Amino acid sequence: MLMKFLTFCMEHEKHPGEYKAYEEITFSEYLKTQKLTPNLQHFVLYSIAMTPKSTSSTLDGLKAIKNFLHCLGRYGNTPFLFPLYGQGELPQCFCRMCAVFGGIYCLRHSVQCLVVDKESRKCKAIIDQFGQRIISKHFLVEDSYFSENTCSHIQYRQISRAVLITDRSVLQADSDQQISILTVPAEEPGTSAVRIIELCSSTMTCMKGTYLVHLTCTSSKTAREDLEPVVQKLFIPYTEMEMENEVEKPRILWALYFSMRDSSDISRNSYNDLSSNVYVCSGPDCGLGNDNAVKQAETLFQQICPNEDFCPPPPNPEDIVPDGDNLQPDTSESSVVPEGNLETPKESANLLKPEEHSE
Repeated sequence: MLMKFLTFCMEHEKHPGEYKAYEEITFSEYLKTQKLTPNLQHFVLYSIAMTPKSTSSTLDGLKAIKNFLHCLGRYGNTPFLFPLYGQGELPQCFCRMCAVFGGIYCLRHSVQCLVVDKESRKCKAIIDQFGQRIISKHFLVEDSYFSENTCSHIQYRQISRAVLITDRSVLQADSDQQISILTVPAEEPGTSAVRIIELCSSTMTCMKGTYLVHLTCTSSKTAREDLEPVVQKLFIPYTEMEMENEVEKPRILWALYFSMRDSSDISRNSYNDLSSNVYVCSGPDCGLGNDNAVKQAETLFQQICPNEDFCPPPPNPEDIVPDGDNLQPDTSESSVVPEGNLETPKESANLLKPEEHSE
């Protein structure tokens, strides 16, 4: 029955009639209709689909299983890849690729405000902390840059996070160099499953002999209240001694609990007085991978560059011919102008958060 169900998930788009009647219920409820034992339902829900919400729809669950199965066997026995040195390497590789093809980065420049034309209501430039005006046709801004006035009508969800450094792995195995992914089901109604990712030192994210553990869930209370019960089940606080006959647990060397806002499902129309050429991208969400970020990037790219291919394969290095000195800056696209007076009669300065600037 399990193999029959997984085969159906791989081809569910060809047979919409088989799940059409269940689209309005959650994926967990849908699994109960598939003649799977409770153990198999649990396995499919938390070890294969791994959807971030217990309220995920039937269609979301089917897509998640198809994605999992399609990724199996590509690079080894699991469907997962993790970048050495952590997720921060992914944006860095895109930044470097952009720089190879002429992208310019203004390092250690914080943004003070956007300059908006009062007649067209379009953003014309930004002003940095040195008073310089940087002119462009398009402006891409992460949600947390906006002032409270811009976001005054938005009700953000929160994500509960915990980061631990431990002395051993949760997974008792022959090798001490592995990445573990664990989903702990919600125990109370209205709460979310907790996803745990444990990284070993070979990922270059922690010192040898230690493990870096991330716990994430959708907030229902504070981060500590949401996550500490799971931490207490799986780990031993540094100050406590192990009890005799107790299964060995990793010891916590350091811990941090915090909450962060989830802007992944905020509509652009929810922001106040946003110029038509200002594009908003969200921060991290609760998803295991980067699917939401990739979809968002493609949508924004097609809005700004509708006639271009999104993320084409990079050329071979030997095929790249730099133009060198033949390239002249196009002032119509982007330029930097020293600016003493920030406003002209037809411009207004739209301030961003002064404490949230990025370098």
